[in-house]
Amino acid sequence: MYDPKSLKAEEFISDEEIQATLEYADANKENVALINEIMEKAKAGKGLTHREASVLLACDIPQKVEEMFELAQQIKKDYYGNRIVLFAPLYLSNYCINGCVYCPYHKKNGHIARKKLTQEEIKKEVIALQDMGHKRLAIELGEDPVNNPIEYVLESIKTIYGINHRNGAIRRVNVNIAATTVENYRKLREAGIGTYILFQETYNKESYEKLHPTGPKHDYAYHTEAMDRAMEGGIDDVGLGVLFGLEMYRYEFAGILMHAEHLEAVHGVGPHTISVPRIKRADDIDPSAFDNGISDDIFAKICALIRISVPYTGMIISTRETKEVRERVLPLGVSQISGGSRTSVGGYDEPEPEEENSAQFDVSDTRTLDQVVNWLMKMDYIPSFCTACYREGRTGDRFMDLCKSMQILNCCHPNALMTLKEYLMDYASDDTRAVGEALIARELENIPNQRAKQTCAKHLEEIEKGQRDFRF
Repeated sequence: MYDPKSLKAEEFISDEEIQATLEYADANKENVALINEIMEKAKAGKGLTHREASVLLACDIPQKVEEMFELAQQIKKDYYGNRIVLFAPLYLSNYCINGCVYCPYHKKNGHIARKKLTQEEIKKEVIALQDMGHKRLAIELGEDPVNNPIEYVLESIKTIYGINHRNGAIRRVNVNIAATTVENYRKLREAGIGTYILFQETYNKESYEKLHPTGPKHDYAYHTEAMDRAMEGGIDDVGLGVLFGLEMYRYEFAGILMHAEHLEAVHGVGPHTISVPRIKRADDIDPSAFDNGISDDIFAKICALIRISVPYTGMIISTRETKEVRERVLPLGVSQISGGSRTSVGGYDEPEPEEENSAQFDVSDTRTLDQVVNWLMKMDYIPSFCTACYREGRTGDRFMDLCKSMQILNCCHPNALMTLKEYLMDYASDDTRAVGEALIARELENIPNQRAKQTCAKHLEEIEKGQRDFRF
């Protein structure tokens, strides 16, 4: 049944193939010769198949695990350098007709505060986010065709892009909404979205149907095939993700890599991003009710092996995770993090009253964006607010070609420095500005192309004089 080129969910995510993969991994988890062979392939930067990667995940030989972590760090440096892209989620509505048992937005939750932002409220939220320094948002909302129709999403995107406040502007809107039709994906593409993001939650069909007992999300095939419809609708940057803790982590790991292989096989473009959230406490949801939770050690290993297996993809860690966990996995492959996040509907412009809790999950990293930026720079990362690739047409296969050849660094490094300079000039605290100016001076010298270095230095000076939005 397994066929990565098939457009049928149960054929490109084959339970039979995953079970066979897990058996193969168990049989070879101490096969040092095979493990070395897989690692040598990974060192070439060409990625691994789901079966090869599953062998490494099953392997618990300490020396080999350490080699995996070291390789993940090297691949991260080769493809993404020391840049970390920053974004914020913006929840527009928590009305939802689904019955997902792990999400407090589920229809039967009668005590959560149900909210939907008006366009005027969206403007206030966006201005608050701009005043923090954000340039990139991910909009989120529940599935409800009456309260959250596609027209509301499109109007909200137009509103967000239309707000220019002082030196602030949201330059890229990613969209995380329920699986929909080709026609609606085409409308989102025409609205100028960045990445379309949809978490699978679990690739195990039997578990999926139990976890989604009611509502349109119950349809496993329709949900799992959404990325193919998005591609058909012209969206060439898509983001995958599973919610670790719902199903056995090795099953999910194999499934998400199979999904990436499927997108490459059919569309020639793998996922632009992979997210790795873990289930967290939220309103009436107790994560201890799910018995497949993973330790921080396993979580770090998953992050490292995703980086090794799919070296071209961006990897996202949200404020679901603590500062300590985020710090641990940053060097292992993470390239995007959220900062200063709110998971309630509203809350950026004015704090949400406790009695009106509308959050999807509890935030573990509650620091401000400025604190996150400062923290990153003190670890020698470059906080990047860059959105240049999307506005220069470097999406889909064009982005992937540049990334796989490691040429994207010639654009991304100077773009990161220029957008960081904007942040320092417009939003940073005094300490953050001082740390950032020293970082930029050091990192400017690391641009290998002399012409690019000179152009970047010139634009940095122009930013100091008040000009904005330069990009390579």
